[in-house]
Amino acid sequence: MAPTLFRTRTATEPEYTPEPWPEIGETWKPEGVIVSQRFLGLAGAVVLVYTADAGVNGTYYAVACLGCTYRTRSKSQDHYISSEEMGGRIANAHAAQCRALPRDLPTRPDDDAAREIVRRRLHSERRSDYDVTVYLTSFHLDRLALQRSTEWIEEELQRLADEQPEFLTAKPRTYGTGTEFTILRFPKG
Repeated sequence: MAPTLFRTRTATEPEYTPEPWPEIGETWKPEGVIVSQRFLGLAGAVVLVYTADAGVNGTYYAVACLGCTYRTRSKSQDHYISSEEMGGRIANAHAAQCRALPRDLPTRPDDDAAREIVRRRLHSERRSDYDVTVYLTSFHLDRLALQRSTEWIEEELQRLADEQPEFLTAKPRTYGTGTEFTILRFPKG
């Protein structure tokens, strides 16, 4: 009997079981991150193309090397990576020249460390001359370190807005559902 391309799944078999990464021999599925592509660098470091839940502005991708410090969420200075294909091209270009050795997978931080990652990202986005709307894509570069869901990030933003209204505000979105967060500019003086 010839092998078939399709087979019937049994009732006890899961719909999807992640395959172990051949280059590291284990499965890694960090919370809040959807890994769509993996590339292998010259010395064995893994370069990932990943995304998170689609936000109000659509799905965006980021690229990160698990061997060196390379991370990007944009294909040029002002243009986010808006397609998996573009993310793949960027990751492949990095993998083709990266000589980093593989490192251990990032461990999931405790809640206090994760909160500090969120605070650092918000402070890096703060400006002196205008208020800044917070988009979940702002956290794409931090997703591998955070290893938290979109809901967790939104809850943390709400907590910060409640505790520090002079720094971060929260209000219902004008269009659609959800909450809009705004980082207030540095006070003058």
